[in-house]
Amino acid sequence: MATLAVMNRLLLTIFLALSLAGSAFASTALQEAVRMQALREAAAAAGGTQSRIDVFVGEIDPRLQLAACARTEVFLPAGARFWGRAFAGVRCLEGASWSITVPVTVRVFGPALVAARSLAAGAPVQADDVRSAEVEWTREAQGVATSMAQLDQYVLARPIGSGQPIPLNALRAPQAVGQGEPVRVVGHGNGFSISADGIALASATAGQSVRVRTESGRIVTGTARAGRLVEVQF
Repeated sequence: MATLAVMNRLLLTIFLALSLAGSAFASTALQEAVRMQALREAAAAAGGTQSRIDVFVGEIDPRLQLAACARTEVFLPAGARFWGRAFAGVRCLEGASWSITVPVTVRVFGPALVAARSLAAGAPVQADDVRSAEVEWTREAQGVATSMAQLDQYVLARPIGSGQPIPLNALRAPQAVGQGEPVRVVGHGNGFSISADGIALASATAGQSVRVRTESGRIVTGTARAGRLVEVQF
């Protein structure tokens, strides 16, 4: 009886060891699948430029007992992407029914424009305001400016310190009209056009809708254009 009990314990130990080994192997395979998917999507987001991509996939909870799966799929929640810190999902499509989440960090490095000096908010960025340097693009959710073309017709929404990259979300279209400023209202209708002076009731960038009070006191809504113009369609 004692010998049978020892053998049973030995078999149980072997079974647990094999289970853990299989679980570890499966976890490694799933982590590699996430890593490869992250690399592909990050490379596509980088636009095929000369960039360096580092992917770190977090550990899968070793307590999970995942049933054998013939085919898996790596996915992201709606609106998410492999950029910076994220959580990737892995689900079984064939052989079992399970879904897990895995932490993943994607860091993309490449050449970008950085401020050659401290830059003030509200100012356009000129070529001599920036220089090229390698930075981590993924520190910014929307990425950073890599060419002057991305800065054209925009101004800074906030100050940028010397040596700092220019985040794309720190750019905004310049103000076309300001609240309380005199504007020229140009109206177009079926076979006619009119123009009048007015006062903008709010600030707006080019292309935005803005309300204007005309000299006669009438309130009209039009589209702001550069040069303090407001277009109104009748």
